Amino acid sequence: MTTDIEPGLYDIPAELYHLDPVPGGSLSASGAKLLADCPARYGYLLDHPQPYKPAFEFGTAAHTVVLGDGPELVVVDEKRWDTDEIKARVVAIREAGGVPLKPEAYQRICDMAEVIATHPEASEILTPGSGVAEQSAFWPDGEIWWRSRFDWLRPDLIGDYKTTRSVHPDYLSKAVHELGYHIQEHVYRRAAVELGLLPEGAAFKFIYQEKQPPYLVTVAELDPVARHVGGYLTQLAVGRYLYGRDTGHWPAYAETSTVLSLPPYIERQYV
Repeated sequence: MTTDIEPGLYDIPAELYHLDPVPGGSLSASGAKLLADCPARYGYLLDHPQPYKPAFEFGTAAHTVVLGDGPELVVVDEKRWDTDEIKARVVAIREAGGVPLKPEAYQRICDMAEVIATHPEASEILTPGSGVAEQSAFWPDGEIWWRSRFDWLRPDLIGDYKTTRSVHPDYLSKAVHELGYHIQEHVYRRAAVELGLLPEGAAFKFIYQEKQPPYLVTVAELDPVARHVGGYLTQLAVGRYLYGRDTGHWPAYAETSTVLSLPPYIERQYV
């Protein structure tokens, strides 16, 4: 596969990264998550890119303040955002690459950043000058190209900041599974190793923070089983990606009639 992109780390805007500058396309952790679940969903999104979702703006803004890198944040100090004038102003801000925020949302994000700064482990990971934020990586792997975007990259570890509803351990374990964070970790580790940025086995730290007061913080690492499953699912995604790319066919969960069973925990109550 030929491409104008050389393997390496790039300081480029998030918009360019998400547009995928690799000729012929590349696979990301987000794409791998979809492929591991249902190739048909991935195939649909190839032809039907999703429209912009303002719901993501809070997380983007939090990343900007906490990591010190990102789009311009513009506070729109108006009680109502449903008038034609304010709607037009908000659209203009977004078209210029900024993030419009209500004053209370911006204050909440600033308060979250203050909590991060007082958390011993999270603040140490994100010490200004210890790493670089929002770096995009591109690298070849056999027949495909990969891309990933690091939140925080240091010479000794990868830091990934996530806002969440809860930092309760049970909730986070479920989130890792449902949101594919174990796949993301595997892909990002591969990027760092393949590009010579970090050695095998370097630390990968998730920094989770709740979006409501008191903005609790948890720093977590995945255990060996979660990392193994992440690697397995990534390879499954690669196989499905190659098949779909070569054939144009992206299978659904089941393409013929199937027999359904009750969940095992229900069956155990009766059998």
